Amino acid sequence: MDGIIPLWKPKGLTSHDCVFKIRKIVKMKKVGHTGTLDPDVEGVLPICLGRATKIAEYITDAGKVYEGEVTLGYSTTTEDASGEKVAEKHVEKEISLQEVKQALDALTGEITQIPPMYSAVKVKGKKLYEYARAGIEVERPARQVHIYELTLLDTAITNENGLASFRFRVHCSKGTYIRTLAVMLGEILGYPAHMSKLVRTASATFTADDCVTFTELENTDTIETFVYPLEKGIFHLPQFQLDEILAKKVQNGMVLDIPMDWPSGHVAMKHQGEVIAIYQTHPEKHGMIKPVKVLKID
Repeated sequence: MDGIIPLWKPKGLTSHDCVFKIRKIVKMKKVGHTGTLDPDVEGVLPICLGRATKIAEYITDAGKVYEGEVTLGYSTTTEDASGEKVAEKHVEKEISLQEVKQALDALTGEITQIPPMYSAVKVKGKKLYEYARAGIEVERPARQVHIYELTLLDTAITNENGLASFRFRVHCSKGTYIRTLAVMLGEILGYPAHMSKLVRTASATFTADDCVTFTELENTDTIETFVYPLEKGIFHLPQFQLDEILAKKVQNGMVLDIPMDWPSGHVAMKHQGEVIAIYQTHPEKHGMIKPVKVLKID
């Protein structure tokens, strides 16, 4: 079975837990996820089966959409609701809608983030959360991420017990930490903050409407009905249509002359509705293109 199951990941499971469960359900070893989703977060997690595992990185690299909630008034060790309180400052005055919108606008576009200590980013061969659990603070490398859109979900800003909360939607690039984004919004508004709720509503071309639950998977005799073709996972890539002769060459992984109107970046090479390879401009041979991945061998 080759293809993608867009899973609605439940809270309480890691992405690796989900892969393990899917392996048992589909009785396959070649199964992989498309980007870690924290255990406390539910939402869209595309799972690749068989040949589709070759294109998992392209789904991971594509944009994600989240809906979440920021709570102002205190920050935590993990930057979300599961951590211990670090700093506290009661919200005494009412936060205006305009102030929140200005903060959201300020963090739209290219921004710099420092990964949280409780994350899987590696520093000197160890994951940051390993240092954090040992009580060691280390310098973390800053990273550039892109916030394509950051908007309020509704106009309600709640104020009670010294805390203020608002809900937001964000469309962002790979590598964005939404927890850190919540903290950054708090800094702009003048308060320690954390991400109090989060749901991933889209990953690449997959949305919540495409998703299936574990309950549905475990109670069906026709798993295939929930499996999308791998082409859907790379639909966001530029497409190039091949004739019969070129398709044979591409399946054999040949370096080719660059065609007319060749797009930039990674390109899905398609024949009779099926993506058979991913190609790119050759980095060393001028006027040539080369395979990045061959998905179907002749």
